[in-house]
Amino acid sequence: MALRFPKKHLDSIQAMDLEDAHTLPACMYTDEAFVQLDQGILLANSWQLVAHISQLSKPGDHVVSEVGKNPILIVRNKTGQIKGFHNVCRHRAGPIATTNGNRPQLSCRYHGWTYDLDGQLTSAPEMTTTPNFDVCQHHLPPVSLSTWQGLIFANVAKASEGIEAAAPAELSTVMAGIAETIAPVDLSSWTFSHRQEYLIQCNWKAYMDNYLEGYHLPIVHPGLNKLLDYRSYEITLAPWYSYQYSPLEDTAADKNFYGSGKAHYFCVFPNLMLNILPGRLQTNVVTPLTKNTCKVVFESYYPDINSAASQKMIAQDLAFSDEIQAEDIAICEAVQKGLASGTYESGRLNMKRENAVFHYQEIIRQSYRAAIANKLLSLDDN
Repeated sequence: MALRFPKKHLDSIQAMDLEDAHTLPACMYTDEAFVQLDQGILLANSWQLVAHISQLSKPGDHVVSEVGKNPILIVRNKTGQIKGFHNVCRHRAGPIATTNGNRPQLSCRYHGWTYDLDGQLTSAPEMTTTPNFDVCQHHLPPVSLSTWQGLIFANVAKASEGIEAAAPAELSTVMAGIAETIAPVDLSSWTFSHRQEYLIQCNWKAYMDNYLEGYHLPIVHPGLNKLLDYRSYEITLAPWYSYQYSPLEDTAADKNFYGSGKAHYFCVFPNLMLNILPGRLQTNVVTPLTKNTCKVVFESYYPDINSAASQKMIAQDLAFSDEIQAEDIAICEAVQKGLASGTYESGRLNMKRENAVFHYQEIIRQSYRAAIANKLLSLDDN
């Protein structure tokens, strides 16, 4: 069914005057209608991070992921190409793969229909006597892929449930300027280390908003605040992302295991975060589930991953990441209760510290206005 935007919320997506900058209204975090709207308009029309080339070094290596409601399979074929497919068997919609790994061919985990590494069906058990059946007529639907700095992004190219979606901007356009900012770091040469997942009791946009500002650092993250120079914390804006930057405090190594240098925090619309610090990359992908729950996936990458120094860094990062995440979860879940309380509608933004929140929320408003103008959304009188 086509998506419909509640007409009663039209005022919520009108352009906001910078001189009177307010947050998105509470209804966009508490109305169940916005879960499907966010998935169909914001996420389906974007590049979504699904893998890193270090996870696909050999033919047959594959990674399972999801883009919105779409199960995705990324695989390196026998000629070295990286291909993306919907992870849905052409027989009865079973999964072709359920975990990352390596296989010379792809076999459905339900009835054993088998595909080659280019997605072509090669065999189907006991189907030889089925009339008008030809394995050559069955192929896993492809998914568009694009790579930046070794990170692999997918776009589902068509909306689910009959919802149209506009073509996204090229990935190179979305990420323009980031590689130059982090130079000489080359993330494509780094290696995947570990993955952490969290189910959080808040709307996904509340979690995104929290990432977009350092205003809360001294209060919510006292440990992290000691490592960063809050007074020098800066935010710059690009068309599709915001960039938060802080020099790392020059302290003894036992007090600042991040080391010396810069802390780069990029928030790429709509739901990707890139945390790049000396010798490590952490990616965060935030996925909406219900009006008040979301899933956050953290993946970490390091250069020279098997060295003693990297192994020590990984252990320290895991412990510190748990501390930071527990603090973020607690405040985001408390904010969600406030948004749903009925006593809050919208709040003024601090344009010294929260300009990235304003920038991000303006892209959301603009995305919805464009979807209505292009008839990808119809208005609902209810």
